[in-house]
Amino acid sequence: MTWSPTSWQEKNTAQQPTYECESDLLNAEQIVASLPPLVSSFEIESLKSQLAEASQGKRFLLQAGDCAERFLDCRPEHITGQLKVILQMSLVLVHSMDRSVIRVGRIAGQFAKPRSSDVEQSNGETLPSYRGDLVNDITFTKDARTPDPDRLVRGFERSAMTINFIRALIDGGFADLHHPEYWDLGFVEHSPKASEFQSIIESIAETVVSREHQSSDDVFDTDRVEFFTSHEGLHLHYEQAQTRKVPRREGWYDLSCHFPWIGARTTAIDGGHVEYFRGIQNPIAMKLGTHDVDVEPLLDILHPDNEAGRMTLIHRYGTKRVHDELPKLIEAVQATGKDVLFVCDPMHGNTKTTDSGIKTRDFDAIMSELDDSIAIHQSLNSTLGGVHVEVCGQNVTECTGGARGLDEEGLHDSYESLVDPRLNYEQAIELSMLIGQKLS
Repeated sequence: MTWSPTSWQEKNTAQQPTYECESDLLNAEQIVASLPPLVSSFEIESLKSQLAEASQGKRFLLQAGDCAERFLDCRPEHITGQLKVILQMSLVLVHSMDRSVIRVGRIAGQFAKPRSSDVEQSNGETLPSYRGDLVNDITFTKDARTPDPDRLVRGFERSAMTINFIRALIDGGFADLHHPEYWDLGFVEHSPKASEFQSIIESIAETVVSREHQSSDDVFDTDRVEFFTSHEGLHLHYEQAQTRKVPRREGWYDLSCHFPWIGARTTAIDGGHVEYFRGIQNPIAMKLGTHDVDVEPLLDILHPDNEAGRMTLIHRYGTKRVHDELPKLIEAVQATGKDVLFVCDPMHGNTKTTDSGIKTRDFDAIMSELDDSIAIHQSLNSTLGGVHVEVCGQNVTECTGGARGLDEEGLHDSYESLVDPRLNYEQAIELSMLIGQKLS
């Protein structure tokens, strides 16, 4: 079958919303397609080369951000908070591992979410499920839950504003390592890990000065950092609209972000998502763990040429299944002889619901899966080259545990996520410290 940006439409494609008016959807697609791209092919190829180095253990991928972005979070304080926590996590990892970190945000496009059911019920009423702000609204009314094609345009506009603000912050010196003291967020001062974090900040400042005088080592880039964007390439009409050819390069690029991924619910080998992803030149990722897949034929389709940096596999088994399932995945990939970057998502497999009905994740379970994944990769002569986590740069209370010992009662204090629970700033920094210690 000849590939084109629309060839996925000839396949059975899961997790797509049903719109009442096809002409309105087509109009929204055309508007998004007519707008300037959010990223460039030069940035995409740079990321691909860095991911290739991560698969060899020379770099480490930190992919982090919101579970699902909301239109109302396109605000400077929220964007700044997300950028801060990702940058600080990366610096803790750099400091511990003495290895360059690739910073990729789940940001500027993570507006669509898969759902286990097409409908939800409340008080005897049945309405379409909330599929993220790119599709509909969380409010449980018929008008709010009806998929609206205009949201594709609104989502693209907010993605553009978000990435523009991020670039302005970075270019303006926001990530300048000469002044790490500017990065401290107030509530970390009350953490049991505060002194350890402060010690790392001071050590980073000293290391910057020392390396500037002694070598040309670029592990610590003292002026600015590269920051890449990613989202689940779920809503294929949206991805298609920004898929285009660029001058002086072969093939097609998805220019809505640098690094799109296929979610665990959309890995069907004959499905529309695999069809779409096989034809784009971006580095791509695929989440594995909650659904049974045969990885060899998927790699044959999505990674046929074994291009360095092309394929990332994000495993998400949960602490109860990782011992049994991860070795099978690693050995299956090794049997193909293909080069991939292995990344651990220790959050999605460890989601649970409290007795009071609150969805949460426990910090100890998250760390347990990470610990086990590191050990399993080492035992099989494989490399764990990154981590994929959902975090918030604010002091939310969505995941239990961590140094301060947040319990289930404390979840009520500041629970904001509309879909999945995120680590707060304090927990995210602690996670980075522990990962760095394990991999140093």
